[in-house]
Formats: sequence, structure tokens, C-alpha cells
Amino acid sequence: MIYLDCAATSLQKPAAVRYAVAEALQSMSSPGRGGYASAMLAADTVLDCRIALADMFCVRRPEQVVFTSSATHGLNIAIHSLVGPGDRVVVSGYEHNAVWRTLHGVGADIKVAASPLFQPLAAVEAFRRLLPGAKAAVCTQVSNVFGYILPVKEIAALCRAQGIPLIVDASQGAGSVGLDFEALGCAFAAMPGHKGLLGPQGTGVLLCREEDARPLFYGGTGSMSRQAAMPAFLPDRLEAGTHNVPGVAGLLAGVRWLHRTTCPAVLAHERKLLADFADRLAGDGRVRLFRAADPSDQAGVLSLQLEGLDCEEAAFRLSERGVAVRAGLHCAPLAHDTAGTLEQGTVRFSFSPFNTDRETALAAAAVLDILD
Repeated sequence: MIYLDCAATSLQKPAAVRYAVAEALQSMSSPGRGGYASAMLAADTVLDCRIALADMFCVRRPEQVVFTSSATHGLNIAIHSLVGPGDRVVVSGYEHNAVWRTLHGVGADIKVAASPLFQPLAAVEAFRRLLPGAKAAVCTQVSNVFGYILPVKEIAALCRAQGIPLIVDASQGAGSVGLDFEALGCAFAAMPGHKGLLGPQGTGVLLCREEDARPLFYGGTGSMSRQAAMPAFLPDRLEAGTHNVPGVAGLLAGVRWLHRTTCPAVLAHERKLLADFADRLAGDGRVRLFRAADPSDQAGVLSLQLEGLDCEEAAFRLSERGVAVRAGLHCAPLAHDTAGTLEQGTVRFSFSPFNTDRETALAAAAVLDILD
């Protein structure tokens, strides 16, 4: 199988991730629940992962790194911390349902800063027009549908100038596109552990400011057990219940692999694969590619449409030829509406550090084969 659905989850992972999960299942219990060896080993592993993530994303203190079950979990914490019914919230035109549905559920007054695909200057201007009077803003770092890298730095600067807290959804950028949490000055940044960070499913990370974070779940933390309220300090305030220690151990192994490989190297590799794949299809009038004119505006995710073929049918035919991709709306109808692809959807190819030139060549040949 040629796996090109890394925007959904990273199926291919460093061997160290599998080993770390298996080892944790055999040797680690729960952190903060005892002073015996297996509990202390778990506590050390969880702390080591916080430190590694704080270093990767330029977070001042590792306590500001909170473990969640997914990016969706983290985004729910962030949105519920900042937004109430009727609050005006500005979002980009490329948000995932993890943002859109959560804001809708809160009852927010959602304003979409819509702008054309791969036009970062237009995105900044759209936010500039809508931000005055907003209670909060949300912006995805990279579109999960198109790989479009939004101008988060410039949007964050607008938010800081107006004192508006910003939530960054780094789900598609973490592990390849850099993110400096302190420099951005955002209130929260959420990401999954199982995509670009190469950890297991069931892991997520929320980077947060001390003053903004409010609990979404309540329960035991192993600290301040006599009081009825959740502990006032991070990360305990947001980490009720037992940690997913095997997941965190696997995530730590993935982050350490990225530290050795470097995120810029991963991004360069994925962009090279995307360019090679797209170049093989660019001359065929039956293929519509959603590709940035400036390669720096796009990460390793490429959507396309095929003439005369429903996108779901195209993905099924590709799967018959051993190519795994995702088709449809990708849980992001807002992005498709903004880009004008809502009715048909797209077929999405997303690349990983472990894909090869040969795989992209075979995948492009499979696309041409189903068209023929």
C-alpha cells in the first residue's frame, strides 16, 4: 500500500514509537499516584515529553504544555475558556469542524474572514476588517484540505495590537511548519499527537497561557485532593483523570525523532514529493490541481479534482490500485465553501517523512490510469 493520507493520521511512524508504547504498557503505571518505581518512571516520561514539546514550540515553561486526547479536545478547552454565548469570534475561511462546530455549540457569533486560496495578504486584510470588537479569534496554521499555510504570524500581530486572544489550530502544521508560541503571543495552540508529531492516536497537546485556561473536565489529578475545586496551577488544572501514559511515551519518541531529523527537513521532503507528484499530473487537462503558485505557501498536502469522476469514486479506484487517500469534505466544509469546492469535494494526497519518490511516481501513474 502507498499511504498518502498522513493529513488524517501518520500510519508510518519511527520504529521507536512502537517500542516506546509497548515498553510503557509493561513498565509504567500512573504518574502522580505513587512513589514506587513504575509510577515514578511514568511521571518522568510525562515530564520529559512536556519538556521536549516546550522546546520544540518555544514555550516558556513545560507546565504550559497540557496533554489532551486529541486536537479536538484541546480546541474545546481553548474555545470554552474564552468564548461564551453571543460572543463575536473571527475565524479564517479554512477552519476544521473541530473549531466550527465547537463555536456553534457554544453559541458564538461567528464571523468568517474569508479570503481566496493561497493569498496570504488577502487573509490578513480579511482579519483586519473583522477583528474590531471581537472577543476572540481562531486561525488554522495549515489547511487540512489544501495544505495552505495561513499567515498566522501577521494575524497574531493584529490580535495582539487589539488585545484579542488568538487560538491557533496547529493540527496540520505541527511537526513540519514551525510554531513559536511565545513569539506569537497567542492564548492557545492545539495539535494532535498522531499526525505530524508521529505519536499514537489518542494523544494531543494544548499549549496555553496560565491566565486563560479553564477546565473542561473535572476530576482527580493526584494533587490538591482535599479541595473541591480543580488545582489552580497548570497542567493539573486541565488534566483530570489518568494520563494516557503509553500514548505519551510514544509521542515522546516521535518528538525525539523529529528533533534529530528537524522539522524544516521534514517540510522540505514533503514539499519535494508534492512538487514531483503535481508535476507528473500538471499537463493533463482532466486534472484540476489546487497548488500554490509560491511553494512557500503550501505544506505537504495537495487536493485535486478529476474530470468526470466523483471524488469518492476516484478514491475508491485508487484504493483498488493500492493508493490510500481521502476524498470528500475532510471534516472542513468551511474550507471547501471558501475555495468553491463544496459541491464536489476533493481528493486529498498528503505526504509524510516516510514516503518516497517512487511512491509518488506510482501514485501519479495510478491517477492517470483511472482517468484512462
